[in-house]
Amino acid sequence: MAGCLSEIANAGGPVNYKEVLMEECESIWKQMEECQSKLMLLGTDTLLQSDAKLSLLMLRWKTLTVDYRWWQARNPEIISTNPDVLLELGKEELQKIKSDLEMVLLAVQLQNKKLEADLEREQQWCEEQEQMLDTLNKAEEETKTQVEQPSTESLKIRGFDELKKKIMTLKTYRKELLSALGEFLDEHFPLPETGENTENKNSSAEPAVELITIREILEILINKLMTTPHEPYVTINESFWPPYIELLLRYGMVLRHPEDPERLRLEAFHK
Repeated sequence: MAGCLSEIANAGGPVNYKEVLMEECESIWKQMEECQSKLMLLGTDTLLQSDAKLSLLMLRWKTLTVDYRWWQARNPEIISTNPDVLLELGKEELQKIKSDLEMVLLAVQLQNKKLEADLEREQQWCEEQEQMLDTLNKAEEETKTQVEQPSTESLKIRGFDELKKKIMTLKTYRKELLSALGEFLDEHFPLPETGENTENKNSSAEPAVELITIREILEILINKLMTTPHEPYVTINESFWPPYIELLLRYGMVLRHPEDPERLRLEAFHK
């Protein structure tokens, strides 16, 4: 085979080394097929001569079949002794390796770019998390400071709540005092009987005015003093029983107006 290649190369003119290799491959392949045919025929004759060797021959036949199929699927590598052919094959192999390496280099460069982008994104995420952590730490410190040192607003709210509680307590106490005072006045200062007002009067006269209790008189004076402290005087009328008015004046609980004796006011004990 090497002599044939040398003769073709020495004959002059361009040489297609691929065609030469293909011819050599076809020649070797034909030889293999002939050997396979002979083996098949030999195996058939042996089977006819002796049944004792049937199992062994079947095993050899299966092995040869597997080898045959393997050789059919395999691309035989033929090494030629022609230096020109080897040079051409080496160039093609090197070109293929170069192409593969370039593809690998491109893939590695793309992978590096992707890793750089991922790294940059992770660094940015890490910075954002650090900023968020700093913000949360500051907020926690501010919250601790506010808890340790209450703000002016919270103090105002607390003072307002305490004041409301005190006012409610005072209102309850005032209500209890007024109730106790009313019970005391109703028990010890009742209204005069109706007969005392109508005694020695003509039967044809108009009915007497309904009197109010001393408790009601004091409530009127107190409400007037609380609602209009700048004008605390109340004008008395026939419903105010004179003995009660004299009693209140005598003990200094009420005062007359300096210019109008028909007007009374409660003494300002709270001042």
